[in-house]
Amino acid sequence: MPDPSPANFADDLSAMRHALALAERAIGLSDPNPRVGCVIATPGGRLLGSGHTQAAGLAHAEVMALRDAHARGESVRGATAFVTLEPCAHQGRTAPCCDALIAAGLGRVVAAIADPNPLVAGQGIARMAAAGIQTSLGLLADEARELNIGFFSRMQTGRPFVRMKIAASMDGRTALLNGVSQWITGSPARTDGHAWRRRAGAVLTGIGTVKDDNPRLDVRLLPTVLQPLRVVIDSRLETPPDARLLAPPGQVLIYCAMEPQAEHAQAQAEALRAQGAELMHLAGPKAKVDLAAVLSDLGRRGINELHIEAGHKLNGSWLREGLVDELLIYMAPKMLGAGLEMASLGPFESLEQALTWRWQDCGLIGEDLRLRARPR
Repeated sequence: MPDPSPANFADDLSAMRHALALAERAIGLSDPNPRVGCVIATPGGRLLGSGHTQAAGLAHAEVMALRDAHARGESVRGATAFVTLEPCAHQGRTAPCCDALIAAGLGRVVAAIADPNPLVAGQGIARMAAAGIQTSLGLLADEARELNIGFFSRMQTGRPFVRMKIAASMDGRTALLNGVSQWITGSPARTDGHAWRRRAGAVLTGIGTVKDDNPRLDVRLLPTVLQPLRVVIDSRLETPPDARLLAPPGQVLIYCAMEPQAEHAQAQAEALRAQGAELMHLAGPKAKVDLAAVLSDLGRRGINELHIEAGHKLNGSWLREGLVDELLIYMAPKMLGAGLEMASLGPFESLEQALTWRWQDCGLIGEDLRLRARPR
């Protein structure tokens, strides 16, 4: 897709805003690496080059912007780079970006926010400053952090950022008592839900949803380079080998509390592995999967954002354990009466026991209301 960059930027703020817009193009592409955008401009604001992070193992945003400037026949010596995350300072699958900017002779680097990766954590800024480059941090830092909120979570806590998506009626029902739930919300809300799936490194559901709805759990309503890892919480290893989510594209990971090598489980385990699924034994109390251990394991696998689409029982388990970082609720202008709830909680004996949240934002998606909330 061509870069619709303006020829000139009025100020640092407009240049960084454009860098953030470029960084959004790395959604569904760069995981497990952060989504980063970079704009290189003259001191007067004329665009020289721009780019965003590519797939893991390929060029980072700064290198893409330097390549773009070179392709345009522009010299970047003495220019300013606006980058949405501190340039990396360690040798991974690619060389350090701070060294590339130093070698190119940049005069100034404006970074939105410091890299939370302990291998960087200020070292990129320090190395460039030591080389004589004027550096600064903090321009649109909140926006830059939100774009990479999962990367920050994984670097700082070892676990992904957990977002729980729920589609419900005005009276809080996610399905009729007979289990019918398709479709409570409209087509625009479903497409928007796939945009949030695309943000995630993994999409998780429970065995109840697999049995009742037989979902695919992939991203198909929007274009994407990467398909998120599909994850099933299946304590007793009951996932049908012909379940739709086992079909390509993408990988499937099933967490179970039953030991797959147990004699009575071996045939089922082998059938699931034959369909390409990976089985992971993570038993917790009461013969259930240990959800906190799931998050730790997904963090080790490089998952930045975990997107949950499950039923009321599993939703309740995640919420009771305090493991949800954000609720993403689509509320349809319908009232269903008796039906299944958003999450199985309580019963509480006092209002003080209620789980308390703060609204993050809200807005209309088609005819439905989208609400986002985070724990208070």
